[in-house]
Amino acid sequence: MVEVYEFWAVIVSLIVVKLCHWIYQWRNPKGNGKLPPGSMGYPIIGETYEFMKLHDAIQLPTFVKEKLLRHGPVFKTSLFGGKVIISTDIGLNMEIAKTNHIPGMPKSLERLFGATNLFVNKDTHKHARSLTNQFLGSQALKLRMIQDIDFLARTHMKEGARKGCLDVKETASKIVIECLSKKVMGEMEPEAAKELTLCWTFFPRDWFRFAWNFPGTGVYRIVKARNRMMKVIKETVVKKRASGKELGEFLETIFGDTESVTMSIEIATEYIFTLFVIANETTPGVLAATIKLISDNPKVMQELRREHEGIVQDKIKKDETADLTWEDYKSMTFTQMVINESLRITSTVPTVLRIIDHEIKFGDYTIPAGWIFMGYPYVHFNPEKYDDPLAFNPWRWKGKDLSTIVSKTYLPFGSGTRLCVGAEFVKLQMAIFIHHLFRYRWSMKAETTLLRRFILVLPRGSDVQIS
Repeated sequence: MVEVYEFWAVIVSLIVVKLCHWIYQWRNPKGNGKLPPGSMGYPIIGETYEFMKLHDAIQLPTFVKEKLLRHGPVFKTSLFGGKVIISTDIGLNMEIAKTNHIPGMPKSLERLFGATNLFVNKDTHKHARSLTNQFLGSQALKLRMIQDIDFLARTHMKEGARKGCLDVKETASKIVIECLSKKVMGEMEPEAAKELTLCWTFFPRDWFRFAWNFPGTGVYRIVKARNRMMKVIKETVVKKRASGKELGEFLETIFGDTESVTMSIEIATEYIFTLFVIANETTPGVLAATIKLISDNPKVMQELRREHEGIVQDKIKKDETADLTWEDYKSMTFTQMVINESLRITSTVPTVLRIIDHEIKFGDYTIPAGWIFMGYPYVHFNPEKYDDPLAFNPWRWKGKDLSTIVSKTYLPFGSGTRLCVGAEFVKLQMAIFIHHLFRYRWSMKAETTLLRRFILVLPRGSDVQIS
């Protein structure tokens, strides 16, 4: 009996020693040089829960600010089970953006977009960017897209005025999806369109999770929604090609361009899914945040009303149609200033997300290959670059180049090879939505609050009363 106890005592001791060794290795990761300061938190969990705490959307996360004060502009941590370097240094962020090409994403996002998604393969990503530029670049927006966005925004705004209330985020989402669906896939069968709408309705909004994929978890719901949406998209594409029905502009580009014949149905479906998801999960939230910032600033409201009433009155004098033109869009100078300021002040997430593909030296530190890199645009809140940086002040952009998408002091759309190719599309949607909203009298509910849990959160909705 004593021998049995001794045997189990040895086994338990070995397990404890192994466990302690594993915990030590977790908390003290090795590299070829001195790693940036910071803590790795608990095994597997890391510091995820502190990182994902709700915070004011107009400021950097409390987690990042506290670490910044303790460790400096570059530090290490562990999030979602992965090893992470967080940086607020603009020079390092720009260098990583230019020299590293693989997007940094937790396993939950890999499950959302697929392990072999368009982001991972450099050639596929380059091809997808080229197609997107044909579809959403300035020339395409000017010639085709502006009319559709204008029509949809006007239609949904009229419906909101009739009801007396309009949910900004929900309405913006409808405009994005309806606009892209028609352009990408052409006319859809009613059942397929209904099914796709249902997919969006139940699609989980919080992508950043642990990657555990079993019934009841968020990732399980994400994967289920992804598979359902991919199935609807693929079936629609296959049926259209087989029947000879008219394809959308994007599908015509893919299957009609001799340079694109190598894109399979599977890759085309992957692309369409990715385009829809990213467009629908970014612009509506930022637009809702922008409307909230506008509603809280009477002087901004007054100047926007003056600008947009001027555009309408000018059209009446010239006996022109109410449809917005590219020239009208470009004449919205103050609106562009508002959009730039909103993008600056709401960019409180890392705008440079990469996997480090080669070892990098930063001062005395060595950043190892294979780690996830999160670069925060801390420069947006640097008082040396922006006077009173936490204030929403569109006039700070007066006299500046409003067409600039990226600079050393402005990175809302990222930088380098992963710079958001739909940046102009986002700004166009926001400007047109604001224009049509200001053709009415409106006010946003006072209880509307802007929070973040990585993704923008509006816990009390984004309703405006409109008449």
